[in-house]
Amino acid sequence: MVRKPVVSTISNGAYLQGSVNGRLPAPGGKEPPGQEKVVLKKKITLLRGISIIIGTIIGAGIFISPKGVLQNTGSVGLSLVVWSVCGVLSLFGALSYAELGTSIKKSGGHYTYILEVFGPLPAFVRVWVELLIIRHMMEQQFSPLEDLRRPQYWLPRCLLSSVVMVLNSMSVSWSARIQIFLTFCKLTAILIIIVPGVMQLIKGKHSILKMPFQEEMQVLWGCHWLFIMECMRTPAGFYLNFVTEEVENPEKTIPLAICISMTVVTVGYVLTNVAYFTTISAEELMLSNAVAVTFSERLLGNFSLAVPIFVALSCFGSMNGGVFAVSRLFYVASREGHLPEILSMIHIRKHTPLPAVIVLHPLTMIMLFSGDLYSLLNFLSFARWLFIGLAVAGLIYLRYKRPDMHRPFKVPLFIPALFSFTCLFMVALSLYSDPFSTGIGFIITLTGIPAYYLFIIWDKKPKWFRRMSDIITRTLQIILEVVPEEDCHKL
Repeated sequence: MVRKPVVSTISNGAYLQGSVNGRLPAPGGKEPPGQEKVVLKKKITLLRGISIIIGTIIGAGIFISPKGVLQNTGSVGLSLVVWSVCGVLSLFGALSYAELGTSIKKSGGHYTYILEVFGPLPAFVRVWVELLIIRHMMEQQFSPLEDLRRPQYWLPRCLLSSVVMVLNSMSVSWSARIQIFLTFCKLTAILIIIVPGVMQLIKGKHSILKMPFQEEMQVLWGCHWLFIMECMRTPAGFYLNFVTEEVENPEKTIPLAICISMTVVTVGYVLTNVAYFTTISAEELMLSNAVAVTFSERLLGNFSLAVPIFVALSCFGSMNGGVFAVSRLFYVASREGHLPEILSMIHIRKHTPLPAVIVLHPLTMIMLFSGDLYSLLNFLSFARWLFIGLAVAGLIYLRYKRPDMHRPFKVPLFIPALFSFTCLFMVALSLYSDPFSTGIGFIITLTGIPAYYLFIIWDKKPKWFRRMSDIITRTLQIILEVVPEEDCHKL
């Protein structure tokens, strides 16, 4: 396995000139207060963990256009069944990740688990795909908002992205606190829909739900595979596993946060769809570009003007949580030697992975201004589920390979088995339903193999290249005031 010692980029292992004990000096030449170790601190409490999961999962889709499942089933009843079943399956996956997160106490999520079980090559390919699609969380939160892709909305979206990057660069605590607030706004928005819907049910206005299966149902085998991934994607509560090393008491916090969050999200999504159908017919829902607005205009009057505000806050919260999680993935991959070393460094005072956060900003801007990358997201959607399935299958492998491994939280074996089978089944179904797009995605994914041997294995790079790399890294260290983590994380 490729492992990289945590050292500075300066030749012969020396740190920057003028540093104090391997650390950049504080402004004015003073030593950092208390000589604190430069590490990512454990600041993720149970409440913050719940807000990261819920706040990242719930985007604009449930408020704007939750019609993908209905389109592909042709039945209100069957669409609700699919939402419920996918919610349960996603809970199974999240529980599997809870065991992985409490057994392998490293940040990085899928990447780390694949690295530990299957080795460096599959792990590198995983992070390679991540770089290509930027975990697609940046765009999936806006994907239902077609109008926001127009050029006149580029400036607001650039500003939103910049605010999120600055927030995550400056303080873990403030980023987490704002995430709690935004999660509260999301749940309030959902309650604004659910409560009137329940009142409609009490009044007996539920004609569409009396015979939910009367519409002509389509056979699931004939449905496009993307609608299943859309439904499974939404309640996929794996985000806390990206920041395991920053979680307080992870053995208890991770399983509890995942269970609470997944239950809230699954129940909330199903009840929100039920509420929509108490007021909006299936035909109207299919035609609406903003279902929550249509619903609230009919039942809430002028108060419906608040719904777009909640949707905007929902987008902001999803992006904030996504940046928080993905930056840790890049940080861990760099620490393992799979990305440039600068990305594994931490700000000497703010204790944030500043370079890993900053690098997301230009990547996001490239995606914003490059329309062709939307197609790339579709091509590589299958890869996400392939690697998730492999990570959970790794849990089963570890049960037999390392039976004595400390497992504070342990799930019945059928749970990871069923979930990993479901993930691999969706990958196979994607190949069956759309072999062209899946084939292109598969080819793009395979480009990670030569990239691995070129950038990681090949150690005879020209001297000028290594010298230039050292100069760039050294310069960025000085500008950003970052140094390597001082304590390597141990299992």
